[in-house]
Amino acid sequence: MPWNQLVLSLIVTPSILLDGYFKNGRIDDGLTLFREMPRKRIKPDTVTYGIILDGLFRSGRTVAAWKMFHEMIESGTTVTFSIYAIILGGFCRNNCADEAITLFNKLGAMNVKFNIAIVNTMINAMYKVGRREEAKELFAGILACGLVPNESTYGVMIKNLLKDGAVEDANNVFSSMDKSGIVPSSRLINDIIRLLLEKGEIAKAGYYLSKVDGKSISLEASTTSLMFSLFSRKGKYKEHMKLLPAKYQFFDELVD
Repeated sequence: MPWNQLVLSLIVTPSILLDGYFKNGRIDDGLTLFREMPRKRIKPDTVTYGIILDGLFRSGRTVAAWKMFHEMIESGTTVTFSIYAIILGGFCRNNCADEAITLFNKLGAMNVKFNIAIVNTMINAMYKVGRREEAKELFAGILACGLVPNESTYGVMIKNLLKDGAVEDANNVFSSMDKSGIVPSSRLINDIIRLLLEKGEIAKAGYYLSKVDGKSISLEASTTSLMFSLFSRKGKYKEHMKLLPAKYQFFDELVD
């Protein structure tokens, strides 16, 4: 083999090719390459299976991904935490929250240690299928598991509580985040403001609007648009505009 082809064969490994296929949506080409690997005496490893599982889940082929996972186990390939993370995230991404929760609970019983990103994903998944108490218990037990909540953790809880109408509980979680020293992002503040306005919680929305400083926290276009629709002359809540911070009490002056 010429030296340049030898170098290329060493650099362009099957995993690199698979990654390219799946990232470019060429799922079937990737699977064909995978099936050819044994004939070329190349044994798929954990990285290879991870690329395939992630690609299948991202393309919506949940059943195929689950079968591939079982094939991975049967082959004796080591299943790492990253593989579990791909599967749990893939299930949640494809509206298979119940399946994700079942697997999560089984892994927990096996003393598999999760990182905070997975916990955040599972809290959100539990809320999506109405398993609120399980989500709250998972959130409450984070510190006991040796993990530290981050902004995403608090954000997931706050937004889901607001969607459920549990405004006071959401405010309490926000206060806990504040006390822990975590600075909320501009995106989270905007999400909270919009959810409160949509619930008609004008005074509470005003509290979060007071945190908008135009520097680290700015109003997003979608938030401004919602405020205009609610507080302009024909707006649903124009009579409650005085509950907003003074600098926002001008929407009724604008023409619809």
